Amino acid sequence: MKLHLNTRTNQNVFTAHGAGYVTVNGQCFEHSIVVMPEQVFSDWQPQGFDALNESHFVYLLVMKPEIVLLGTGAQQRFPHPRLYQQLTAAGIGVESMDTPAACRTYNILMGEDRKVVAAILL
Repeated sequence: MKLHLNTRTNQNVFTAHGAGYVTVNGQCFEHSIVVMPEQVFSDWQPQGFDALNESHFVYLLVMKPEIVLLGTGAQQRFPHPRLYQQLTAAGIGVESMDTPAACRTYNILMGEDRKVVAAILL
């Protein structure tokens, strides 16, 4: 599915997604990534939803977002709250949704200049 055109050339937006991939500013990723408006991190380690652990969420803590959008793949799934407890204790919201919804929601929030992070599991 193609998403909307990025008119802000200096910020990262999801430009497409499909089975097993997402595209950020035209660059295709086929592994788990973390996307912020100003940077893409391709070293996020989980190899899928069932591999998530606390350290994967602690990785996101240092980015100091307002909200983390967790894209859980083709299906919406919910990690155990103990995994992201450090984020909620720091006042950071965590929303789980399927990956297409996470991509769309990220683009909207980023367009509103919110401090959003999309953690996408592929």
